[in-house]
Amino acid sequence: MYDVVIVGGGPAGLSAALVLGRARQRVAVVDAGEPRNARAAESHGFLTRDGVAPAELLRIGREEVRGYGVELVEDRVVAAAPGFRVALASGATLEARRLLVTTGLRDELPDIPGMAELWGGDVHVCPYCHGYEVRDRPLGIVADGPMGVLKALLVRQWSEDVVLFPGDYVPTPEEDARLAARSVPVEPGKITRLVVEDGALTGVELGDGRMVPRAAVFTNPTNVATDTMLRDLGCEVDDQGIVRVDAAGRTTVPGVWAAGNVVDPHAQLITAAGAGSRTAGMLNNELVLGPQG
Repeated sequence: MYDVVIVGGGPAGLSAALVLGRARQRVAVVDAGEPRNARAAESHGFLTRDGVAPAELLRIGREEVRGYGVELVEDRVVAAAPGFRVALASGATLEARRLLVTTGLRDELPDIPGMAELWGGDVHVCPYCHGYEVRDRPLGIVADGPMGVLKALLVRQWSEDVVLFPGDYVPTPEEDARLAARSVPVEPGKITRLVVEDGALTGVELGDGRMVPRAAVFTNPTNVATDTMLRDLGCEVDDQGIVRVDAAGRTTVPGVWAAGNVVDPHAQLITAAGAGSRTAGMLNNELVLGPQG
């Protein structure tokens, strides 16, 4: 019997495991080995680890939590039942007093040829994560709707040469004025592909046959939380379809907690790690003192 089984071994899960391991709780972390940022060459914005490869960051984290007796299980959770019994793909079953889910999310990219091929290389989502690395280069924003406009205005902070490709979306007069004020031109119309040569982006091809040279693009993928386990356990979701947690990380199902991108799609690397740490502290309080409030 474990005190806590953590499902998901990314920054949120490992940070939680560190706090709980240091609190002398018996902890297992189950991880399927499919990190969201696996395609990225570097991780950024994480103090003291800026620029480290994602795999190296996880290696360091795993080594640290093992030092506090945390058990790392390389497996996939296929089901969880109240109580808690956690069934793994290998056939093993883990039992725990509490369950902490930190399974993150996956990014569904726009269906544009070349997008998936360049994902994590010349195609990015977060300017705070990779804007500095592509600074002063010809950049494109391949994203429709108002969020594409906002991203174009933001990315302009890192380069004087930013072009918005809004697809079929027509910016409002107010949006056009804001884009013009920031010297961001708009190239409307269907995008047929991202042009790739020798594994690198060279431009964005439009439906009329023109190719606009670009060295990197930012896009807005659809964030899909890997929250099937939480939903199957009966956790409530909010009006945006995100599993509801309180400020401590408690879901609406007693004993089930969640942290990181699975319940906060906008959390960056260090934010997710912080959420895992905070939630672990509150979870430990409950284990020792009983439910509070």
